[in-house]
Amino acid sequence: MDLHLSNKIIVVSGGAKGIGAAIAKGLAAENALPVIIGRDTADNEKLVAEIQESGFKADYVTAELSNPDACKAAIDTILEKYKTIDGLVNNAGANDSVGLENGNYDAFMQSLHKNVVHYYLLAQHALPALKQSKGAIVNIGSKTGETGQGGTSGYAAANGARNALTREWAVELLPYEIRVNAVIVAEAYTPLYKTWISSFDNPEEKLKTITDKIPLGKRMTKVDEIADTVLFLLSERSSHTTGQLIHVDGGYVHLDRSL
Repeated sequence: MDLHLSNKIIVVSGGAKGIGAAIAKGLAAENALPVIIGRDTADNEKLVAEIQESGFKADYVTAELSNPDACKAAIDTILEKYKTIDGLVNNAGANDSVGLENGNYDAFMQSLHKNVVHYYLLAQHALPALKQSKGAIVNIGSKTGETGQGGTSGYAAANGARNALTREWAVELLPYEIRVNAVIVAEAYTPLYKTWISSFDNPEEKLKTITDKIPLGKRMTKVDEIADTVLFLLSERSSHTTGQLIHVDGGYVHLDRSL
């Protein structure tokens, strides 16, 4: 299926690793030009080089997105170079274990800046360009905004906000024909997830207790499966889809886990 993404400029925050990297690679394979925004220049350069060695296009901007000024600077840099933005994927963030009992005001606010404030700022700064292109926004979210997890007040609050902003922006941007959707992730084996699993005394046993609760296939969701859904939502093939929270999770959130 041709997704009609050829030569589209798509911004992907947190695009150097994990889910973001899978999205960037998928976009490149569709002949789009993914522009990664990530905090680590070496990681950004590594992925861009990998994509280019495969014969496709990619670019990057290094920015610490928890810094509000860096969000504007990143979008300004992209627009100065490419003059347009056809799509935005808000993906950067991390489950930083800022809980209610063990947290504090500063840590909670830092978690919000790390996980949702830059979603708002990148969308706001990219909005004039998205109006011109009638582009699309896809927000990556987590099950924690719906199910809770325990000990993750900051991350859960941020993901609840991501879900709410998806629907709010879908409404606000209707006059400009800008579609806004979210892809909600449950259990995907990213580098951050691997680090978390490795913190347990018996990582393999812990991982099995999780995968045994995933209804479809008793396995983790692959990052490519998440990326494929994101690409569809960015494309004209989903031209009448907006305001949706689409769970790519093997049924983890909504199906009976006794299955």
